[in-house]
Amino acid sequence: MVNKNFLKKFLHYISFDTQSNEESLTCPSTAKQLLLGQELVKELKEMGLDNAFIDEHGYVYAYLEANNKSDEVIGLIAHMDTSDEASGKDVKPQIIDSYDGKPIIVNQELGIILDPKEFNLLNEQIGHTLITTDGTTLLGADDKSGVAIIMTCVEEIIKNNLKHCGLIITFTPDEEIGRGADLFNISYYEKHHCHKAYTIDGDIPSHIECENFNAASCKVVIKGKSIHPGSAYQKMINSQIVAMEFFNTLSPLLRPECTKGYEGFNHLTSFNGTVSETIMHFIIRNHDMAKFNEQKKMFYDLQKKINDKYHKELVKVEIKDSYYNMKEKIDLDKSILKKAELALLSQGLDVKYVPIRGGTDGARLSFMGILCPNLGTGGQNFHGPFEYLDVDLASIMVEVLKELVKNY
Repeated sequence: MVNKNFLKKFLHYISFDTQSNEESLTCPSTAKQLLLGQELVKELKEMGLDNAFIDEHGYVYAYLEANNKSDEVIGLIAHMDTSDEASGKDVKPQIIDSYDGKPIIVNQELGIILDPKEFNLLNEQIGHTLITTDGTTLLGADDKSGVAIIMTCVEEIIKNNLKHCGLIITFTPDEEIGRGADLFNISYYEKHHCHKAYTIDGDIPSHIECENFNAASCKVVIKGKSIHPGSAYQKMINSQIVAMEFFNTLSPLLRPECTKGYEGFNHLTSFNGTVSETIMHFIIRNHDMAKFNEQKKMFYDLQKKINDKYHKELVKVEIKDSYYNMKEKIDLDKSILKKAELALLSQGLDVKYVPIRGGTDGARLSFMGILCPNLGTGGQNFHGPFEYLDVDLASIMVEVLKELVKNY
């Protein structure tokens, strides 16, 4: 059943272009994210949360005091930005009432078709209301569905005087570029004695995600020797060819298209070069910390191997850790998972614990003193024009959150 209040909010929020920018050095990385943040503060104040504010870094916070005599305070968190992998400007949503199970032609000209033979979750969504893009942008369900779920939940709690524990509502910028927790106001949470939260940033609502990749970024710089090709014999070193040698020496079985579940990967995200210099960027991922460290060591070992082969310092590897597996922290207090499980079961969902093949703000927050597993939103195929939202499932998540905050 569709929550019309949620649907109205979601369609409003995706009208804001909030794409983040990895090349920017500011926070938020794009000023346009502030426009949605300011709108959310306005709406929160209209609900009666006069303490709502947006800080100088673009983070939105509000506090709702408990009315169920509980001393517990939990955070509800979603991010406002959308991926920089596809445009989020001028999103044109297409609403499909009571999906009939047939292929959805999103954009015939561009060949963007949601076929249930390929996207098999659609087979379980017959009769549901779905929202797709028009094929020229992403939709923004990641994570404006999460934002709308939280905002709808809070509004209905206040309007209907539903029982709830203390709540901190938080909306972050720049999650998609890995900076959502960089300037997170931990002291605001400590002030309200809040050490538990949930990000609403997953896909399938029945899934609880409390494990994620250990993650690192890797930059490989390869210097060559540029000589005129007419006189290059035994002199030229083409950095692009050395870079291909470097890449092809890495195990092909550790590429993301060859891995699933708990299997880690080394993903080449960019390759730019000339004869003189080539730069490759990778992301390194593994749920297991020992294997994660082994993967990083592979890059350093390969740097030495190639430099020794050419008797020159051609290759320089730079690796920076991004975040770690939240399981290490959440295992210390699994009550946060049990509360979520009970709330999901109350809505008839078949609960599964699923590892994230990625990360969320919650991964870093769990290491900053706020235990923070991830819950679903009803969205699918994030970061591109195949993205869509199951509004029925998102509406169920509004009810899940209302049950969750009542149970604390």
